[in-house]
Amino acid sequence: MEEPLVSIEWLRENFTDPKLILLDASVKNTIKNIETEYPGIQIKNARFFDIKKSFSDQESDLPNTIPAPKAFTEACRKLGINKDSKIVVYDNLGIYSSPRAWCLFHIMGFQNVAVLDGGLPAWVKNGLRTEPKEVKTYPNGNFTATYQSHLVVDKDDVLKNIAEKKALVLDARSKARFYAEVPEPRTGYRSGHIPNSISLPYSTLLNEGMFLPKPELEKVIGKHNLEETPLIFSCGSGMTACIVLLACALVNTNEKSIYDASWAEWGQENGLPISI
Repeated sequence: MEEPLVSIEWLRENFTDPKLILLDASVKNTIKNIETEYPGIQIKNARFFDIKKSFSDQESDLPNTIPAPKAFTEACRKLGINKDSKIVVYDNLGIYSSPRAWCLFHIMGFQNVAVLDGGLPAWVKNGLRTEPKEVKTYPNGNFTATYQSHLVVDKDDVLKNIAEKKALVLDARSKARFYAEVPEPRTGYRSGHIPNSISLPYSTLLNEGMFLPKPELEKVIGKHNLEETPLIFSCGSGMTACIVLLACALVNTNEKSIYDASWAEWGQENGLPISI
């Protein structure tokens, strides 16, 4: 895919491409309890990309953890994904969980993937074809994951960066959570943010379930003077950090990585420093 984001019109024009695989990366529960207007339908021919189960490490105590490459490979093959597939991912909130799927594919070494801007809501509003959701099976694909370790950091990397300041940590949570003005939605978690991190709420990059136009993204993101500094993306549990990562991918070429455990880890470990 030439761009990490495709439009409804692009998908409509390329819908019959035999190598195209459409993945529904919707999740049932969000941290803000946001509900979709379209719970029982999907874009025609979509395949369900189960972020919470098949594409998360089920052995981890943390939510939405990146699965092992072998598990990712097996789950992709069950969906009929091949090495030469063209993948478009979407979700039923517009832009929410689909960038997470996009990030996972990149972490697993697969570049030919894009997010559908506006997702299912925009598709429906344009009067395009949908179908009821149902469980389906597909001929096994030949997809093979190649883990890209440089795209992921852990708490030790983030802790080291606090002292060295070689990268900027961008926090996708709300400013109220960032500045500890409200309690964390998960019981027992500390409030605040990683020292030296920058608040860039994912919601400031979206409008009605779609990314802002590039000039507006450049304006919002440009306020933080990122220049060519490497970027580390964090949020509550690794989900909305991917929205900010994708937005930055649309407008800059900075080296990018995700702190996958995010505040789900940092906020509960008392030995890790926080700022308010």
